[in-house]
Amino acid sequence: MEMSKSKQGARKAGFSKGLMIALAVVVAVALGFWGYQLMAPVEIGGVSNVSPWGSYIVAFMTFVGLSAGGLIVASSAHVFGIERFKKVALPAVIMSTVCICVAAAFVIVDLRSPEKMWRLFTGPNPFSPLTWDVCIISIYLIINIIDIVFIVRGDERKVTVLSWFALPCAILVHSVTAWIFALQVARMWYTAIMAPIFIVSACDSGLALLLLGLMWLERANIFHAGEALMKSLAGLLATFLAVDAFLLVCELLTMGYPGADEAQALSVILSGAGAPYFWFEIVGGLIVPFAILVVAKNRGKRGLVALSSVLVIAGVACKRIWLLFTGFVAPYAEGSPVVMSWAHGGDALSATGLGAFYAPTVPELVILVGVIALGALAFMVLSQRLIAVRCTVEETEPAPKAAVAKPQLDELELVEA
Repeated sequence: MEMSKSKQGARKAGFSKGLMIALAVVVAVALGFWGYQLMAPVEIGGVSNVSPWGSYIVAFMTFVGLSAGGLIVASSAHVFGIERFKKVALPAVIMSTVCICVAAAFVIVDLRSPEKMWRLFTGPNPFSPLTWDVCIISIYLIINIIDIVFIVRGDERKVTVLSWFALPCAILVHSVTAWIFALQVARMWYTAIMAPIFIVSACDSGLALLLLGLMWLERANIFHAGEALMKSLAGLLATFLAVDAFLLVCELLTMGYPGADEAQALSVILSGAGAPYFWFEIVGGLIVPFAILVVAKNRGKRGLVALSSVLVIAGVACKRIWLLFTGFVAPYAEGSPVVMSWAHGGDALSATGLGAFYAPTVPELVILVGVIALGALAFMVLSQRLIAVRCTVEETEPAPKAAVAKPQLDELELVEA
């Protein structure tokens, strides 16, 4: 009777079919717009000579961080023997795999000729950070897939061994993404601590997304992490937020204190074109979530934890926005006829803000939403196929023979006594 009830509960578990169909429709529409983007005779996006990278690259940076943060939590559980975190290893790795695929998809849709990507492998430039990124993301994806296979099979020893490779790989994948910018001579990018900033913000956003994913899985009756574990993860998120804030202060102090061009670039962030995104990150993405999660009783309230997680992810996305576009606001080719002056960095609310030289078009936004919808759909399908099935098998497994035999031996000893 108990086994039949567990099977009945397993049949009821799952995501809404209506939601999955809606996401599939969004993906189909986005594919149509992407096809239009490829066939259009002119650029239909908002990018230009002044701003060669746009919303796709912002999303790429954001999802690489979301992916790395999830795998760092899952791998650390096995490398450092944190038993309570091992329970969420499978959801974390699934989410990490989906996010890295979404990040790679944004690079593909950003290319005007994606069919020529094979040249990255036949004629790579070993001195280019972009080549490093392609290599490390490919390795990272392979490790994620192998990790999922081992976890589903329940091979704890292999998972632990693989985690020793997965953890440094997760750190390296976001470091290389940071070096793509840090190794360019730009007033907002050329810094030695770009990689640590990216890694900590990846831990912020990745852990926040994992918390939201666990709540979503619990609502769908697929996976239940438990109250104590959710509180522990929320407390860890508060710690990451504090470290992220410290590194940001270090970066801003070393920019503004010497003066000169770096201080001019800093003014663009504090009161210029990048100000709305910067201050949202500081207030909404760091201060408010930390103030909520630093209080122990708040970490047990799912609504507050969910709100904090959403704010953290939005704050990290805003960080990517002001970081990327401020590098273009501060001219990287002074005197060039295709690059304007510091007028880009004017008042945030004026026509010389970020919108004066870059604004995403409707096709860009549709494709952006479509890729994210594809990632959400992939997470739902993989969770139902892997997490729900694995939990059902564990619930219906018979008790070990030793556990049944021990009470019988105790009864014999009692009779002999």
